[in-house]
Amino acid sequence: MPGRGGLAIEALSRGMQRAVLIDHDRRAVDTIRDNLERTGFADRAELYRNDARRALSILAKRGLAFDLVFLDPPYRYTNMDEIMLEMEEKQLFAEGARIVIEHDAKHTYEPSIGRSVCVRRAVYGEAAVSIYRVQD
Repeated sequence: MPGRGGLAIEALSRGMQRAVLIDHDRRAVDTIRDNLERTGFADRAELYRNDARRALSILAKRGLAFDLVFLDPPYRYTNMDEIMLEMEEKQLFAEGARIVIEHDAKHTYEPSIGRSVCVRRAVYGEAAVSIYRVQD
């Protein structure tokens, strides 16, 4: 099922100031845009229809740094460690940032990825969530 923007919308509803959402699927982007409009958060969100790596380059050129990052790819993808390393290289993490990866429970990411250290991993049936914190 394509993305719906649920994690970003939940974070915005709990007081996060801004959200940047990236998805390459046109249907997902249309759904996310609709959900942002329906919930009244469209003015606090940027939505990119793009490949993640290209979007990261765009965000880095803008000089952005993120406090909280949700990586929620289709479960068959296991390269979120590569994405995290690229984000670190492009200086897209704010000091002490947290990264939340949702992934297949059968896959385990390393305890540390670059400057990020896993602080929690939880399994929910076939899904798992790994939470990292960027160490300074």
